[in-house]
Amino acid sequence: MHREAVAEVAPRRVLEVGCGRGETAEWIARETGAEVVAVDQSERMVELTSARGVEAHVGDVEDLPFENGSFDCVVAAWMLYHVADLDRGLTEIARVLRPSGRLVAVTNSKRHCQELKALVGVTGQSAFSAENGEEILRRHFSEVERRDAEGYAVFEPDEAIAYIEAMENLWRREAVPAIDEPIRVTKAPVVFVATK
Repeated sequence: MHREAVAEVAPRRVLEVGCGRGETAEWIARETGAEVVAVDQSERMVELTSARGVEAHVGDVEDLPFENGSFDCVVAAWMLYHVADLDRGLTEIARVLRPSGRLVAVTNSKRHCQELKALVGVTGQSAFSAENGEEILRRHFSEVERRDAEGYAVFEPDEAIAYIEAMENLWRREAVPAIDEPIRVTKAPVVFVATK
């Protein structure tokens, strides 16, 4: 869904912030023919992205090492809720976008994985979510469109436990519960398309 939001504008130059292993950056380069640059705080993620043939740099969204108006599109997939100073990060993203450039920001609704969150007692709202993302983005962008995607996944017990353990830094939890049967889990990602 977020990849399509990038491809539909036929960008010439794309920046992915918080690129992780580089799967999205590689797809954008291959499928759109755009020049893609990726940034991540992790040296290892930059290595993995570079190994995919994508130009990648260690960097921080709060202080991007690019000139004003350098990109047609910026992608921030499931990473804005990790940014310490979100307004500063969004100011930087808007700065490096050309006039009428597009930010494609992916996050989740508070309903996303609600069944697993209930098992471990996770409550509260993310710093950047489906519920507050539009309001935050409107402080930095002239237009904001929300695209919801809903569905369900069935986790086997070992998969559910692995997912909960992987969310340790984001979900403040006491302990991983015993799970002995498959669990149906709500999937509720949201794509925000913001235009400068």
